[in-house]
This record gives sequence, C-alpha cells and structure tokens, in this order.
Amino acid sequence: MKFNIRATRLTALALVFFCTTAVARDLDQDEALDLRRQGVILPLEQVLQQAMDRYPGAKLLEVELEEKHDVYIYEVELLTLEGVARELHLKADTGELVKDKED
Repeated sequence: MKFNIRATRLTALALVFFCTTAVARDLDQDEALDLRRQGVILPLEQVLQQAMDRYPGAKLLEVELEEKHDVYIYEVELLTLEGVARELHLKADTGELVKDKED
C-alpha cells in the first residue's frame, strides 16, 4: 500500500484546523441576550466590573462571549494605566476569573 504524503499532510492539517475551531465559538449579541434572559449567564456589566476592578483606571478594548468546551466565557481585553494590554477570561455564569494574561 502506497501512501500519498501530500494528501496525508493535508488531511492532518484539516483535522487540526477543525479541532481548533470546534473548541471555541463566538456568540452573537442575540445569543448572548437569550442566555442572559434565561439566567444562564451573568449580565455583562457585572462581569465587566469585576475585570475593571482588577485594573483600576484601565480602558476597555474589547469584550467577546465565547463558548469553549460547553462553558461560556467572557473574554475581556483591557489596556492598563501602564500601557499593558491584558486579556482576562471570566466564566460567564459565575464571573470566576479563569485566566489573566498579558496580550
């Protein structure tokens, strides 16, 4: 049996791409609103306040709501007073900080 190296590499690359995109999914504003109304996630304002309290005076750059491994995560990007971009991941149902890293 002869293997086609190029086809094998392309298949492997496609699997890696599929697996990484299947892990996280961005939710749109309608989905987020429905989840909030159902009580599945906390209001953005509440979670955002927790993030901002970690870095007083920081500027908000971006917020996304993602679903990763069946868990809803708010990804909050801030610019601190020191000029450092931070990316915080907070569980959308509890506000628990999952990750805080320099971006």
